[in-house]
Amino acid sequence: MTDVIVVGGGPTGLMLAAELRLHGVRVVVLEKDAEPTKVVRGLGLHVRSIEVMDQRGLLERFLPLGERHMVGGFFAGLGKSWPERLDTAHSYVLGIPQTITERLLLEHATELGAEIRYGCELVGLSQDEEGVSVELTDGTRLRSRYLVGCDGGRSTVRKLLGVGFPGEPSRVETLIGEMEATADPQELAATVAEVRKTQLRFGVGPLGDGVYRLVVPAAGVSEDRASAPTLEEVKEQLRMYAGTDFGVHSPRWLSRFGDATRLADRYRVDRVLLAGDAAHIHPPTGGQGLNLGVQDAFNLGWKLAAEVNGWAPESLLDSYPDERRPVAADVLALSRAQIHLMSTEPGPQAVRRLMSELTDLEEVNRYLIEKLTAIAIRYDFGEGHELLGRRLRDVELKRGRLYGLMHAGRGLLLDQTGRLSVEGWADRVDHVVDVCEELDAPAVLLRPDGYVAWVGDDQSELLGQLPKWFGAAATRTP
Repeated sequence: MTDVIVVGGGPTGLMLAAELRLHGVRVVVLEKDAEPTKVVRGLGLHVRSIEVMDQRGLLERFLPLGERHMVGGFFAGLGKSWPERLDTAHSYVLGIPQTITERLLLEHATELGAEIRYGCELVGLSQDEEGVSVELTDGTRLRSRYLVGCDGGRSTVRKLLGVGFPGEPSRVETLIGEMEATADPQELAATVAEVRKTQLRFGVGPLGDGVYRLVVPAAGVSEDRASAPTLEEVKEQLRMYAGTDFGVHSPRWLSRFGDATRLADRYRVDRVLLAGDAAHIHPPTGGQGLNLGVQDAFNLGWKLAAEVNGWAPESLLDSYPDERRPVAADVLALSRAQIHLMSTEPGPQAVRRLMSELTDLEEVNRYLIEKLTAIAIRYDFGEGHELLGRRLRDVELKRGRLYGLMHAGRGLLLDQTGRLSVEGWADRVDHVVDVCEELDAPAVLLRPDGYVAWVGDDQSELLGQLPKWFGAAATRTP
């Protein structure tokens, strides 16, 4: 028996596997595809995901392979400037193909000792008080203490659990793919720019070597979006919107997506949990999908590891759905709002003009980008200091930067008083006595995911919070 089976080897599953391995949890990742995908669905990392990679010492791997963007247009294609004074040390979006993100996370998880099995498709699942049993298509049976379904919007795990997936069905559909084109690049770019004046769900961008990434509205909503569109279908839609098919040919891959929004009724059924698209789907507008899944994994990893390792407080694992399901619901609403604003209908266009005027206000623009990039999230930890429940940005300390001290995935007490102690929890929480000119608080207790669990300078108050997040104090041996 292994500790945790992760079903799905995409960014969410790989991030989760790595987080579990940081705490010594034995983990097996089951991916039904025979090899990592070559399909580039996600195009970048938002601010909070960039911070996540920095907290685990991974950002230096990502930066050389991506491109930093500080331009407007991330919310509903409204062409506003990148806002000033974002509450982060990483005020940019990192353009990087999902295939590269998956490769880097695969390397990270493997280095930490995660076992990744490709070509392993789950077809059966059952659980009891002691663990979870699964069956694969080839008849192989495996058993683990816990299982997490990170297997996408059509999640087999979710369906086998019988978890409801209510929401709104697709009303519009979009075709997407990568292919070559014979059109003159300048003429192509000019045509695309003209079409996008009225149709924001249209785009053709160069990837190099004569290959283009293409996005174009479909003629309608297909009954089976799992089936890829044909090249002729793509050409027909290009001609409809642009008056030309740009001579596209030799597609690398073709796919389609809708604007459905669905949210799982439950994120946890006893020893089985859901994360990423298995728990929520939404339109890709704003590029939140991959980021939301990675952040689900970052929230869940240390909590599930604490449960496996035997020190988790009673309610810790349940705090995962309590915290992340409302975040997903908010993302679904934000994505649906953006799709509405991108419609060519008169009503949505009127709202779009109003939103364009409002986002000329710096505070409105910053509010929307902080919401879109997930740095505005505040979990409900009760009343208290303004930092409570928020993630703490990377700040400069006398001994270096804060995120540089968080690579091991442990809790951290940043103590500017030098009078506090984490005795009894030193195996789970690092005590850093240092001074930070950017931090207007005597001390902060950070969870392993970087969220502020306590602010203050009173030892007795601290002792009241440590067990809530890090379990009972370790007993001394005589």
